[in-house]
Amino acid sequence: MTVHFIGAGPGAADLITLRGHRLIAASPVCLYAGSLVPAELLEACPPGARKVDTRDLNLDQIVAEMVTAHEAGLDVARLHSGDPSVFSAVAEQMRRLDAAGVPYDVTPGVPAFAAAAATLGREFTVPGVAQTVILTRTAERATAMPPGEDLATLGASRSTMVLHLAVQRIGAVVAELTGNYGPDCPVAVVARASRPDEVVLRGTLADIAAKVEDAGVRRTAVIVVGAALTAGQFPDSHLYSADRCRS
Repeated sequence: MTVHFIGAGPGAADLITLRGHRLIAASPVCLYAGSLVPAELLEACPPGARKVDTRDLNLDQIVAEMVTAHEAGLDVARLHSGDPSVFSAVAEQMRRLDAAGVPYDVTPGVPAFAAAAATLGREFTVPGVAQTVILTRTAERATAMPPGEDLATLGASRSTMVLHLAVQRIGAVVAELTGNYGPDCPVAVVARASRPDEVVLRGTLADIAAKVEDAGVRRTAVIVVGAALTAGQFPDSHLYSADRCRS
């Protein structure tokens, strides 16, 4: 058997890869976070599948479900919101599965920052404006950030920055970023990206905190900061330039 870590996407049930959907349909056990993974995806589970909502389970309990399935020779579809490569907590599950001798693989999914970019209708890397995207978070009510990964240090490049798990402390985020980006820097907050109840807030570092507070956005949101959000005057990409095509 195999544990299949599957990126379930940012929220919309149809934003999942064909491979991910196929693996769900073929796995007699499905572990999912009910608060984040769309219920419609569970409709793909085979008849009689064991469906386990991991929302209220700790790591030991989650891994125990996988080990039990392994002992019974049953494949597991382990659904994670977004993409497993960032802020998914798959690393500690993999470490324990390695110790238990349980095989696994990973199927990527659409990350929340990509869904936010689509909603905003913006590219986060704009020629001459921003060519780097920083994906990060803050440490409140979560594991401490490593040395050198504080927002003031990361923001020194003025790259496009996307913050996950940080909207609850939007005021502190603004305070830490304003010194590098300036109060007029454009900001967008996208909550529940790609879902029917999606919320989009646009502003600057000077006013975004008030807008978030007024909208009551407290979770399941990404914060995007950087000039790429509003850039209008920039050179065309060299990829499609006439000079490159002539060469």
